Formats: sequence, C-alpha cells, structure tokens
Amino acid sequence: MTVHFIGAGPGAPDLITVRGLRLIRRCPVVLYAGSLVPGEVIAEAGHDTPATPRLIDTAPLDLDAIIGEMATAHRRGDEVARVHSGDPSFYGAIGEQMRRLRALGIPYDVTPGVPAFAAAAAALEQELTLPGIAQSVVLTRTAVRASSMPPGETLAAFAATGATLAIHLSINNLTRVVRELTPVCGDDCPAIVLHRISWPDQRIVRGTLATIRAQMKSQGITRTALILIGRALEAPEFDESRLYAPDHHHVLRPACADR
Repeated sequence: MTVHFIGAGPGAPDLITVRGLRLIRRCPVVLYAGSLVPGEVIAEAGHDTPATPRLIDTAPLDLDAIIGEMATAHRRGDEVARVHSGDPSFYGAIGEQMRRLRALGIPYDVTPGVPAFAAAAAALEQELTLPGIAQSVVLTRTAVRASSMPPGETLAAFAATGATLAIHLSINNLTRVVRELTPVCGDDCPAIVLHRISWPDQRIVRGTLATIRAQMKSQGITRTALILIGRALEAPEFDESRLYAPDHHHVLRPACADR
C-alpha cells in the first residue's frame, strides 16, 4: 500500500501527467482538494478498479482527519491517491502529511504536476526569462492568514535582483504588493493578474504597478489568482539567446572548420 501525492496541474483536466492520471484511475481511495482539482480528473477515479472508489473532498478536513483516512486505507491494504492542485512541491502542504506518514510507517511517493506559473506563461504566450532582462523566476507569496514569511524573504529583496516574480496566494494583499515593489521596480513595471489560469473561466488582467489596483477593483477576484511582476513580461527588445547562435558550439553542435 502506498499514498501517492499527485499534482493535478493548474486546472485544465488534460494538463495532468499520464502517471498521475494512471494512479488516480487505479487507486480505490482518492483524497482531493475539491475547490481546486477539476471534477473531470476526479471522475476518472476507480476507472481501473472493480470496486466503487472512496472519494473524499479534503476541504472541510483538518490534518488529523486526512491522515486518519490514509491510515484506515493502509490497514485495509488500499492504495491512496492524494490529489493536490498544481505541483504539490510548493504551497501544497504535503510536508507535514509526509512527516506524519513517515512516523506511522506508511509508504508514499510524489508525482509532480504542471505548476500555475508555467500555465500562466503558456497563456501569455511568452517566456518569463529573457536574455539581458531576467534570467531568474522567484516563486513566492505574502503573509495574509497563512504562515509568516521568514526574515529576509521580502518582495523588495527579490525584486532587487531583477528576477520575474510569481507571487502566489496574495491577491487579497495586492495593495501591499504594489506598495513594496513600486520603489524597487518603478510604477511602470509590468504587472499581470491571472485568475483560474487554464480553467474555462480564466481571466487575465494586464497592467503596471501604477494601474493594476484600479484595474482589479471591478474584477471581484479574491482567490485562485497568480500575480506576475517583472520587466520580462513586456520587453519589446531583448538579446537573442546564445543557445542557437552560429558561433555557439557544444558537444552536440561542434565547431566546424568552415564556420
């Protein structure tokens, strides 16, 4: 028996990995985040099992109740699909679940998923890293009701590097985001809010640090949104990558005498 932590992706049901879908289809017990995992994915549960699967929406459950379901399944010898949205490796709250499972001697594994920032870049049809503009992406958040941020992990400190910022779980903190980043990035710095990205009702609001708050006032978005900030988001001119330059040689493209 194994607990399989599975990233379901950002929302579009066909963005789950083949491995993740196979696990969901074969597991007789499926625990999932009901408001974030698409129903089409959960509908695949039990497809490859003879019995009707046990489906548990974990939204109303606390950690003890979630681990209790896993432990009960373990005693029965049933595999468990623990389905999270996006990729479970960050802001997935799987660390404490895995710690509890280790203490109980219950085996587990992790299947990655497509993260929201990758789906956002795809929807925008652009790179988040551009030569000469930004070569790093910082995945971060602000503290609202969730865990506090460690000392030194501030928006201003990250922004000072010039990296593209992908700010999660912070749409209700947009005023603070703008206030902290404007002195570092400038009020003309591109700012984009992406709501329920890859879902049928996705919304994309493009602006700058100077305009994004006013633009968001009429949107009614209070959750499930990603904020992207950075110069790479709207750079009309940038250097071409050295990867495909004619004089750039590597083991798969060695230098030729006539070049």
